Amino acid sequence: MANLKDQLIQNLLKEDHIPQNKITVVGVGAVGMACAISILMKDLADELTLVDVMEDKLKGEMMELQHGSLFLRTPKIVSGKDYNVTANSKLVIITAGAFQQEGGSHLYLVQCNVNIFKFIIPNIVKYSPNCKLLVVSNPVDILTYVAWKISGFPKNRVIGSGFHPVSCHEWVLGEHGDSSVPVWSGANVADVSLKNLHPDLGTDADKEQWKEVHKQVVDSVYEVIKLKGYTSWAIGLSVADLAERIPIMKNLKRVHPISTVIKGVYGIKDVFLSAPCILEQNGISYACLKKSADTLWRIQEELQF
Repeated sequence: MANLKDQLIQNLLKEDHIPQNKITVVGVGAVGMACAISILMKDLADELTLVDVMEDKLKGEMMELQHGSLFLRTPKIVSGKDYNVTANSKLVIITAGAFQQEGGSHLYLVQCNVNIFKFIIPNIVKYSPNCKLLVVSNPVDILTYVAWKISGFPKNRVIGSGFHPVSCHEWVLGEHGDSSVPVWSGANVADVSLKNLHPDLGTDADKEQWKEVHKQVVDSVYEVIKLKGYTSWAIGLSVADLAERIPIMKNLKRVHPISTVIKGVYGIKDVFLSAPCILEQNGISYACLKKSADTLWRIQEELQF
């Protein structure tokens, strides 16, 4: 009986095929695990791989997911500190890096996380040269640029996280953070333009002070960090939504506000920032915010590769 049991385990663990829809999550902190859980619940991958330098936490997270795998459809969940476990990934989601502290701008994190990316990205490229990169680590716009530059991938295969607009009726573009830009002309309810109903919307003459809505959007992340120490669930769910549409099974070609390289639009330099893009199986199809772009460009110029 013992030999039969051992043989069954070996058969279950046998790597006798190359996964078709493999997703790797780099970083098993709160955000990484929120992404992993969201991906598993959406049944997006035939193999999910977790990578982190914290071996005990990595093993513990993998074991707990495996214990719950009876309730999931993903047949294989693996982990490792060595990036060889990421081989043949279709999509690599990067959540690793130093996290944002209460009271600190996420742009402050940039050089520390650049140095981390200088190790992560070459290893991803080595084992999955045809994958797509989805950057979640903060500051997301800068680090998406860094991932693009280090990887050497074409720009349509490197994107930064954003939120799906299905339940949004207002675009917020530019930096994923303090200098973001609300596009008031696009605000609508059931396709009824708020600007037509309220011409002063979002301006200094706006008696209803709609600018406060944008301020609340920007400040909400700091409030959550103050209350619980970090953000994770909303970004995890949005990343799974992006993962569903970017690389693998569905070619839905929906428009998302995601961080992507912008060049030559409104005089913007070569930076990554949030803009409306069509997502399809090849990555990004471009569909087409000066102050926000310049803010990011100044930081990029000082980065040390």
